[in-house]
Amino acid sequence: MSLRASRVSWRRDRPSLQPASLIVRALVVSNMAPTRANPGRGSFVRDQVAALARITDVEVELFEFEPGPTSYPLAALRLRSRYDSAAFDVVHAHFGLSAWPALALRGPLHALTLHGTDLRHPRTRRLTLAALPRMDLVATVSESLAAELPARVGPVSVLPCGVALERFRPIPREAARLALGLDPVGPYLLFPADPKRLAKRFDRARELAGSVQLLTLGAMAPDHVTLAINAANAVIVTSEAEGYGLAVLEALACDVPVLATPVGVHAAALEGVAGTLCAPYDRALWASVLAGPLAAVDPRIEGRARAGEFSSDLMAQRVAAAWRSLASAVQLGG
Repeated sequence: MSLRASRVSWRRDRPSLQPASLIVRALVVSNMAPTRANPGRGSFVRDQVAALARITDVEVELFEFEPGPTSYPLAALRLRSRYDSAAFDVVHAHFGLSAWPALALRGPLHALTLHGTDLRHPRTRRLTLAALPRMDLVATVSESLAAELPARVGPVSVLPCGVALERFRPIPREAARLALGLDPVGPYLLFPADPKRLAKRFDRARELAGSVQLLTLGAMAPDHVTLAINAANAVIVTSEAEGYGLAVLEALACDVPVLATPVGVHAAALEGVAGTLCAPYDRALWASVLAGPLAAVDPRIEGRARAGEFSSDLMAQRVAAAWRSLASAVQLGG
């Protein structure tokens, strides 16, 4: 697979008297560059980088490349060629295999966020675990995912990407359906993932939907995802496993009813939110809960406030704090 790397830079104009030591300069490395076939890949990483750029004392750049057997050594060469003389404090990789090309830059501190598949796929897990001793900071997107790491890894931070509230917001259902060319009247359910991803359990969603039309994301353009959520009577997240669970947070941010299995962050996100369900998949139970939203013209819940507790801006603050702690520890030790 050919390498398609992109460099996206978000920088702010800063007062000239601001001491440089107060600014954390970071390079984010991600193997989740979007493609024509998968235009939404890695959008949560880009959302986090954009949120980090809104923090006054952070300067951040993003280097993306497509995954593939030959992409990683090529990415390492490109990183060294482009950034070897750059003065970054931290190089922060997303997804386990991205740690290896990120290590091509030897000067800065190295951080790594694990997302789920990097610990659950047997071969990828081995390569990921081999990289961890070389990291100055190891993070996962949820506490449950951290529990899947061997005890020898040591302290692990929890640094999710968060939901982009500026992108995921309520839109009138009729308008969303019109934009997507859907029937303005008939009921729809949304399975917010690619049906080919086995851990997402599309088979459950298809069984649950029955005769109700089931929308899926798959290769849907990022700009259409918010429309699809708002077009649906409910979002059904039937996953066997989740590293985090952004789809649930995105539904909450749109005030759309959501049903989800108790994996990842789902239980914490849905606790106490009326009109939602977090329970092991059971067709009869889930169908009974769905009856209300499917019968309503425009079913809505009050979920946006809860989604705000997991916003990309709040999560970015946690990442920036972790970077500052790393940089401070080095300065004190040096």
